[in-house]
Amino acid sequence: MTEHNDETDRQEVQEPVVVRDRRKIDPETGQLRQPVAEPQPQEEAPVDEAGVPGPVAGEATVDEAVAPVSDLEKQLEERTADLQRVQAEYANYRRRVDRDREAVVAGGKASVVNDLLPLLDDLERAEQHGDLTGAFKSVADKLVGALEKAGLESFGAEGEPFDPSVHEAVQHDTSPTVTEPTVTMVLRRGYRFSDRVLRAALVGVTDHEPGGAVPEEPIDPPVGGELPIDADENAR
Repeated sequence: MTEHNDETDRQEVQEPVVVRDRRKIDPETGQLRQPVAEPQPQEEAPVDEAGVPGPVAGEATVDEAVAPVSDLEKQLEERTADLQRVQAEYANYRRRVDRDREAVVAGGKASVVNDLLPLLDDLERAEQHGDLTGAFKSVADKLVGALEKAGLESFGAEGEPFDPSVHEAVQHDTSPTVTEPTVTMVLRRGYRFSDRVLRAALVGVTDHEPGGAVPEEPIDPPVGGELPIDADENAR
């Protein structure tokens, strides 16, 4: 019984016999047979020294795959630079437009205020003669206050140092009592609006007189009936 089982096992283990008919002429039809291509073993991807498989035939390499991405990054940088340049140009344009608009508005205000300067001169002369009273004075004060609030500023008063950029000298004098050219008389008040001089002040200027007499020091009064001491005698 055991021998029979061993023979059965040997028969199962034996590989089947494959018979390949390699005759070029078919024995049944007598026709020439077409050669049958045998399956080729699949080519394995080469492996480099680090054990990383290389590219198989027909596949793109790493450099070929990265190249399009580099082109896109370059285009993105160029478009970003163009956008930043356009934004900077637009910001400069807006600042220039705002500056020009402010200059136009300031020029328009200054032109209106300049036309009102003769009226302010009349109000000042009326005040000097005592005619600016009652309701007339109230209206005048409101007008002057509104103009000063808008940026109008008057200058040209006695005692100010003479400044040829804002003062127009129509009279000149000398005196030892001043140390520099000084406004001693105001014939017409000057006005400026913001940083713009609308009208220079007409003034009289007094300059220092270098050859003027120097005032003597006062002598101390006598005390207890004593005579004052002469400084020259003391020096002798």
